[in-house]
Amino acid sequence: MRSSGDTPRPVGGDGERNPVRAPDAVAAVDAHGLVTAWNPGARQLLGYTPSEVLGRPASLLLAADPTPAALRRAIASQSWSGRVALRHHDGHPLEADLRAWSAPATNGQPQWFLVHSPAPSRAVGAYDDAQLLEWAFARSPLTMAVYGVDGRILRMNAATCRLLGFDEQQVLGRAVEDLYGDAREEGAPSVPASAQRLIETMRSVARTGQEVRYEVAAPAAEAGTGKVTWWAVTMSPVTDPDGRIHGVFTAGCDITGQYEARQRLTVLNEVNARIGATLDVSRTADELADMAVPRLADFVSVDLLDSVLHGGDPFPGPVVGTITLRRVAHRSATEGTPESAVRLGAVDIYPDYSPPARSLASGRPVLSGKGDDDFDRWTRSHPDRAARVRDYGFHSVMSIPVRARGTTLGVAVFARRRPEPFAPDDLLLAGEMVARAAVCVDNARRYTRERATALSLQRSLLPRQLPQQPAVEVATRYLPGSTQAGFGGDWFDVIPLSGARVALVVGDVVGHGLQATAAMGRLRIAVRTLADVDLAPDELLTQLDDLVIRLAAESSSAAGDSREESRERSRERSWDESRDESRDEEGGQVETTEGAESTEVLETPEAEETAGDMAATCLYAVYDPVTRHCTIARAGGPVPALVRRDGTVRLLDVPAGPRLGVGGLPFEVTELELPEGSLLALFTDGLINARPGNLDTLCRVLSHHPGRDLEDTCDTVLERLLPGLPTDDVALLIARTRALDVDRIATWDLDKEPSVVADARKVTSDQLARWGLDDLTFTTELVVSELVTNAIRHAAAPIRLRLIQDQCLICEVADGSNAAPHPRRARTFDEGGRGLLLVGQLTDRWGTRQTPTGKIVWAEQCVSPV
Repeated sequence: MRSSGDTPRPVGGDGERNPVRAPDAVAAVDAHGLVTAWNPGARQLLGYTPSEVLGRPASLLLAADPTPAALRRAIASQSWSGRVALRHHDGHPLEADLRAWSAPATNGQPQWFLVHSPAPSRAVGAYDDAQLLEWAFARSPLTMAVYGVDGRILRMNAATCRLLGFDEQQVLGRAVEDLYGDAREEGAPSVPASAQRLIETMRSVARTGQEVRYEVAAPAAEAGTGKVTWWAVTMSPVTDPDGRIHGVFTAGCDITGQYEARQRLTVLNEVNARIGATLDVSRTADELADMAVPRLADFVSVDLLDSVLHGGDPFPGPVVGTITLRRVAHRSATEGTPESAVRLGAVDIYPDYSPPARSLASGRPVLSGKGDDDFDRWTRSHPDRAARVRDYGFHSVMSIPVRARGTTLGVAVFARRRPEPFAPDDLLLAGEMVARAAVCVDNARRYTRERATALSLQRSLLPRQLPQQPAVEVATRYLPGSTQAGFGGDWFDVIPLSGARVALVVGDVVGHGLQATAAMGRLRIAVRTLADVDLAPDELLTQLDDLVIRLAAESSSAAGDSREESRERSRERSWDESRDESRDEEGGQVETTEGAESTEVLETPEAEETAGDMAATCLYAVYDPVTRHCTIARAGGPVPALVRRDGTVRLLDVPAGPRLGVGGLPFEVTELELPEGSLLALFTDGLINARPGNLDTLCRVLSHHPGRDLEDTCDTVLERLLPGLPTDDVALLIARTRALDVDRIATWDLDKEPSVVADARKVTSDQLARWGLDDLTFTTELVVSELVTNAIRHAAAPIRLRLIQDQCLICEVADGSNAAPHPRRARTFDEGGRGLLLVGQLTDRWGTRQTPTGKIVWAEQCVSPV
């Protein structure tokens, strides 16, 4: 045993010295609990001299016995720290913070060293584990409680008591059902409305041993605000080492901020899904108002510039000064939107000091409300608005500019009458919602403008007025599609041909948009040009197929050049930017721009399709009212329908040739004779693909309309077969065939002799006299003389002369030669070469067409129909 004047130097169990400062009170206790060392610091602390304590039990120095649990933890861990109640020499108790650890003595027996540091603040680790755990449970910001398996409250920390308005000493040992029931009867506002769920969940965990997590709302600490706090609650079983359940532990964490952030993200996700579903400005504005009420506001209005509604370009940048806007949409939490001082479609004027005008001028959201000078002044300037604000109690207003791509489109106003005013987080959420809607509104505006442009172009390319011709009575319809670009490459045409014949055309360029519309225009012009050459339907489609292939090749080449130019420009921009960055780095400043790396030009699938895979369908039919003969060829697309006068409907079996643009495959023709008064219906696939079974429906509709007005027939077909707005373009052409009376046609077979020219002139003059066209006799005799003479001199037999009298007097001379005549310029002393030039001067039109046995040279003189 050391002398009383020595300061023990305790040795740790690991052999290392534990520092003990000179003022510390140090004592040693052997394995029998007797004091074996006592330094001056200990004497100063408790007033005992070494002789009074050495060799005596250390328990005599304690004012209270330590808990068995503390002793067990100390023995198990070979160390201990905590606060102990000691007895001073004069008898009064003394609280002291002690550290204790076990170390072997010189004789090998274990001993304990006890140290008290008189420092004013306790060192870290000066308390035992139980004390730390007690403090952690009691002072944790988490709500924590421990329940017995019978539902009685065993522990409840301060955070839980504050939340529920309880005192822990009053609730310990009580059944949780009774506690919550009494609180509800007393009207305690802090008791969660979902207390029943808590009870049921706690019972379930105690029964099954399965951990449960859920979220619950509780009234906020600020009573009367109406706000709630959201908590994430975890309930887990309290088990012993053998897995037996002895209780339920609950812990709750305040997640109000995270919950509100999730709610904002949920709203924004729903905004992205619901706003901009259609390319319609008014519909998009209405979707914004519908999303904001009642989630964010009690009333929302969306006002836009007039130019936006018509697809025009609004002013770039913020709008300054007094501004006039049109009410496009509004929504209210009250049915009927009685709070609105401006009706839908009406114009409202915002003075420059009003919050909406201020937001438009600054380009940033403005938060205002009652008490704000500008807001009060604005409402007073409009009596109806002032009355609505007063009657409905609006007190907080957000004005959000509707801006997209640097362009101001209008303003959205959010108003509240609920107790809580708008907060900065609400302003951010409203700004995100309006920003999303603004892009959709701008897209709809651009779409409206481009659609109007394309439709105008398309209408200019389609026939504005069908030509007068004797072969058929015609009615047509064209409807643009309602999806994507909304317009495409469908077209129809009625082309008068020589010999009183007519060509009926329906076609469809694959794809939508301006590219398809432009391609349609080029194909329509090409068809008219080839029809003037009087090509047979299969030959015309062959020539048209070659044209589409060339157009596709040109488009691909142009698209490739455009892409290469875009890449070159991008490389130049990247080089310039890299040089600018280098200069900035040399000057000590580096500025980066978001998205600067995105220099590659993106191409739409529609552009690629039109540029590289141009294709089209076309149905071309030629009808001759003299012979009632019809020849049809088809390059893809649906087959036409034939309706006879008795109502019988037949889908014509026209061979489906390849789509235009495929190349290398032949087209076949179908020839048939049509009775007078038959209906021939030509249409694009947009009509029959609009609904399942439309082809059968079309046949049923046509079977009831063989003799009715064609305009009514077209309307009925569209009404029965199409929804309100078709998704694809629709072109429909219905023609009723006519037949020329035999007394308006005169035909003579001529011998290949020069003498028959005089006979031809004679029969011609006689026929014109019978038709009452004596004024045309001289000219017609001259034309017949020239055409018959050319056939006799330069062509082969058989030779036939035919006169047709309708809107025009048609003179035709057929021969057995395929060689087409060509007019030439005769010299002064030439005896021939002037015949065709003379025919061209004397008639309105003339030309040639090939026949299976040769050719026909024809000339027309327009007269009033008889």
